[in-house]
Amino acid sequence: MPQPSEGTVSPHADNAALSQADAVADRQADDPAAAVAGAAAGSESRGSSEVTDDEPGKSAGTPNGVDAAIQALWREFRANPHQRLRERLVLHYAPLVKYVAGRVGTGLPTHVDVGDLVQSGIFGLIDAIEKFDPERGLRFETYAMQRIRGAILDDLRSQDWVPRVVRSRLREAERALERLGARLHRTPTDVELAHELGIGLDELRDLYGQLRLTSVVALEDLVAAGKDSGSLVDTLPDDGAVDPVAVLVDRDNRRQLAEAIAQLTERDRIVVSLYYFESLTLAEIGKVLGVTESRVSQLHTRAVLRLRARLTEQAGV
Repeated sequence: MPQPSEGTVSPHADNAALSQADAVADRQADDPAAAVAGAAAGSESRGSSEVTDDEPGKSAGTPNGVDAAIQALWREFRANPHQRLRERLVLHYAPLVKYVAGRVGTGLPTHVDVGDLVQSGIFGLIDAIEKFDPERGLRFETYAMQRIRGAILDDLRSQDWVPRVVRSRLREAERALERLGARLHRTPTDVELAHELGIGLDELRDLYGQLRLTSVVALEDLVAAGKDSGSLVDTLPDDGAVDPVAVLVDRDNRRQLAEAIAQLTERDRIVVSLYYFESLTLAEIGKVLGVTESRVSQLHTRAVLRLRARLTEQAGV
């Protein structure tokens, strides 16, 4: 099976997420015992040959029946690595993925969905199950958490267009600024920062140029600055949408026109109706009314003038 550490790409992770994830991961030490104990709380065994989804493995307080069942499941999987057995192991240790994803996701931007980290971590769990060797004497939980964490970080790195060496230098510069700020109680100068990093001033300025690649701000963050709504969709025009103002204006114009037509004489109303709504010609209207075409033209002209005068009067009110 291919290694999942080069697995699927989280669509919400960006270059800033990688930098923060590495920084958080460096500060946090994985705690398998805490993960196992937390995930195992409240779970129950479903039988001697089946384990629950909430039981990531052996820990204090784990029922002996469940522990024996998972050990038997491991032996059966090693003897016959069937997909059904692997799926049962994945379900059993799935809480480890959520635990590790929660730790790695601590401090990441809000748009990074922990669910996406869990998705990539599942591939790390599958890879750990496939490659785990119990003969080494290492607990599976300890081994799996490292594989899961690696799969999540690889997923974040795959989203980053900035070289890893630039990310590393960025973290070094940030740590140097923190040390100098704490020591000097002010913002350090470029000369002081370069001396702290052990590089020249020109090299520091080159570093600034490289670090500009990492200073990327989400467009939605810029649009939402100082506003209640942060959705970019709310700022994009919809050319196909109906303008409610235009609809109201058109409705009002139709109402005024209908009122003006209602005030015409009966013959004028017939001429207007047949000409504009029935699309008859003047000659055809003359045959309907029993008059000449020229007379229909006179009636049409008179009706239009009366309508125009009436609409102008209404607009001036």
